[in-house]
This record gives sequence, structure tokens and C-alpha cells, in this order.
Amino acid sequence: MLADPRYDSDSFRQDLLDHGILSVIQSGKGCSTPQKTDWRRNWERNRIERMFNRLKQMRRIATRYDKTALSLTSFLNLDVARFWTGSFIGVA
Repeated sequence: MLADPRYDSDSFRQDLLDHGILSVIQSGKGCSTPQKTDWRRNWERNRIERMFNRLKQMRRIATRYDKTALSLTSFLNLDVARFWTGSFIGVA
């Protein structure tokens, strides 16, 4: 499980291990036993988090004007395509 450092606690990590889930959580500042961090996976987590943050900046998606799942998914696809094509031409 990829998670933000805010979710770093020994009890949370142990609960994940009890369910057979490997946690990739960067150790927080107040962690009693610092864990080794896989920085590559943490970078990937951060990219996903930033993508969701950009999508939330779209008013139509953030406020859920579209009530049907098909309509919301369609606008999500349009916005993601816009971000993706913007990376090729340097406009985002």
C-alpha cells in the first residue's frame, strides 16, 4: 500500500502486515522506529497524488455537477487527456 507519511504509525503498519499488505509509507517525523523508504515507489505515489490534486482543481469534477457515473467518467477522461497532451507540447 502506498500512503502519505501522515499514515505512518507502528499500529497501522502492523495492521497492514496482519492482512498481508506490504506498506510503502515514508517515516514521519515523530516515528518511534524509522522505516526504510523505497524512494522510487514514494515518487510514484507522489505523482498520483499530484494528478488527483490537479483534477480537483477542475470545478466540474470537484463539485460533481455530473450526477451519472458515465458523465463523470467521461469528463475525467477528457481532463486526463488534456493534461497528458499538454505534457507533449509544454502547456498544462
